[in-house]
Amino acid sequence: MEKQTPTLPVVNPHAAGIDIGSREHWVAVDQNKENVRSFGVYTQDHQQLIDHLRQHGITSVAMESTGTYWQTLFNALQQVGFEVLLVGGSQTKNVQAGRPVPTQNRRY
Repeated sequence: MEKQTPTLPVVNPHAAGIDIGSREHWVAVDQNKENVRSFGVYTQDHQQLIDHLRQHGITSVAMESTGTYWQTLFNALQQVGFEVLLVGGSQTKNVQAGRPVPTQNRRY
């Protein structure tokens, strides 16, 4: 039997998460591993990322505020109308792939 990974309930099906890096940004548009994609960090890469989000019907994005790498993408997303939420690293440091994080008793 194949082990099933539990999924979290979808609160906003039009939201995506972006892991910001110095050399690439990883984008998850849903809970399927097959739909996680990486993009470069330059302006042309940001446009491809924006197109990808639009193709999946994404309207809001949560991204981690890693150093200063997030700023250019943050501005590009806001300029074209996405709702962008900046999440501090201390709120995401305990999240591990494939393991749901209990959200009860958390304040955001």
